[in-house]
Amino acid sequence: MTRDQCSTSIDGSWHMLDRLNCTDIIETKCDFTGGGRLGFPHSCTVFLRVRAKQGNRNSDWVRLDPFQHYENVTVGPPKNISVTPGRGSLVIHFSPPFDVVREATFQYLVHYWEKTGTQQVEGPFKSNSIVLGNLKPFRVYCLQTEAQLILKNKNIRRRGLLSNVSCHETTADASTRLQQVILIPVGIFILLLALTGACFILFLKYQSRVKYWFQAPPNIPEQIKEYLKDPDQFILETLDKDNSPKDDSWDSVSIISSPEKEQDDVLQTP
Repeated sequence: MTRDQCSTSIDGSWHMLDRLNCTDIIETKCDFTGGGRLGFPHSCTVFLRVRAKQGNRNSDWVRLDPFQHYENVTVGPPKNISVTPGRGSLVIHFSPPFDVVREATFQYLVHYWEKTGTQQVEGPFKSNSIVLGNLKPFRVYCLQTEAQLILKNKNIRRRGLLSNVSCHETTADASTRLQQVILIPVGIFILLLALTGACFILFLKYQSRVKYWFQAPPNIPEQIKEYLKDPDQFILETLDKDNSPKDDSWDSVSIISSPEKEQDDVLQTP
């Protein structure tokens, strides 16, 4: 079985990394920082070498390129990112990619865009709590965060990797809420007014037809109903059946005089 051994050179002397569990390992990788707990000062330039071992046989040492922690580190994206939609804004919270000492610090950039728009960049920010304001309400915005490592004494800036894309919808701001409070009742009133006017116009246009629809159906006379109950009887008798004398009432009228008769009497008088 092949095993690997690592050693490091600090101040010109080689040291085995036994306490970091990088000796006699069977994997082809090893975290010589001890899982984040560095075994050497951040400002030192470290030379690493590695060799393979199988039984009593050892390969030659292979010397790696010089490594200095802050100058050669790969800066990852911010961690633990959370986004809270606000009133026309997005509030972003996150953690730095890793801990730094006094000679180094992080600053942050936010890349964001409306889902159908062009990308914009805000920053740099020194805080790990950022508010993206002046956004349109009820719009979906996508964003990525980026951490940049700044070495204060050497004026070195190392850009980091972008975080994964996440999209969020903003809520209404105060002015939009006020507009909604005013416009919604006004819109409902205008709609009801328009519907009332349309109904009135339709009524005037189809007035005769509406009257026909709402007219009560004609009733069948009682005589016809009686005939329909007993079709064998004569129709005229059925119609006259209920005509009693009391229903037929009249007054006697006699002509006493008329204008023509009076004129004739005047002419015949000697």
